[in-house]
Amino acid sequence: MKKIFMMIAAATMAINASAQKTITLSIQESGADQIITNFWNNEKAPHSNCETRDEEINARKHFSKTSQTDFYIYKADPAKATGQGIVVLPGGGYSKVCIAHEGFEIAKFYRDLGITAVVVKYRLPNLGHKEVPLEDAQAALKFLRTKGKKWGVDPKQVGICGSSAGGHLAAYTSTFTPDKDKPAFSVLFYPVITGTTWATHQNTFQYLLGKDRTKNEQEYYSLENRVTTTTPPTILLLSDDDLTVPPISSILYYEALKANGVPATMHIYPSGGHGWCGHKEFKYDKQYKDALADFLKIQSKKAAEANAKKAKKSKK
Repeated sequence: MKKIFMMIAAATMAINASAQKTITLSIQESGADQIITNFWNNEKAPHSNCETRDEEINARKHFSKTSQTDFYIYKADPAKATGQGIVVLPGGGYSKVCIAHEGFEIAKFYRDLGITAVVVKYRLPNLGHKEVPLEDAQAALKFLRTKGKKWGVDPKQVGICGSSAGGHLAAYTSTFTPDKDKPAFSVLFYPVITGTTWATHQNTFQYLLGKDRTKNEQEYYSLENRVTTTTPPTILLLSDDDLTVPPISSILYYEALKANGVPATMHIYPSGGHGWCGHKEFKYDKQYKDALADFLKIQSKKAAEANAKKAKKSKK
């Protein structure tokens, strides 16, 4: 009887999933060069977030109730291509995907630098399905490494970028992914890092781990505790007056990176609050973009030196 009930429940979920409304923005709306619609969904992906409601999007292009993973691709001009690629993960407290500025706009900036970007509309964890956004981010890295070759992307130069909860996801991917598959570098805008009560954005951890999360779980997914010597080189960009995600969150991650000998740089701007990535109105827009461009040039130079050294060694 129990087996029959489980079969009926599974069939009902499948019917509901197939009937769900999903939303993909157009090339005109996103400014992307190409869109991969429905890379996978809750039926095809390794794990489901068990979301059965229709996807929604508001006037600010904030997605919610996501159940389908889409990739928005911004291809670097071949004449300017550096060989780098980057996966972009917008924020939203793991309850939304704020894809406009923290996704599309920063991707256009990368494209202008000669870096091919993939913005991910990822499936949200839906109060406890913590593995779901991680596997979407990892899938985007793999996609860009394999498919990006035809766009001039060097598979060894694919990094990751995230803002706020997307910053947590970028750092989550940078620390939880097996060493051979980790991003080449990480760009973190005002990221949620720690689950420590006084220093975090509690809703982010609630949506990631669920309302009944334990202290041990919260500490396990506090990413300053997950840094090792193989964590990618990282730049952190934040504001001193951020009242949403306290700056101490980034500072803890920076300290962990340095304690493990990982190259890292951190820029704390005097004002700006939270959520300014991709907004040209941000007072320090030029400063952070210059700092980010310098960081990316350094990573590109290091990759070129490593490739040259490897080529020289293979000739011997």
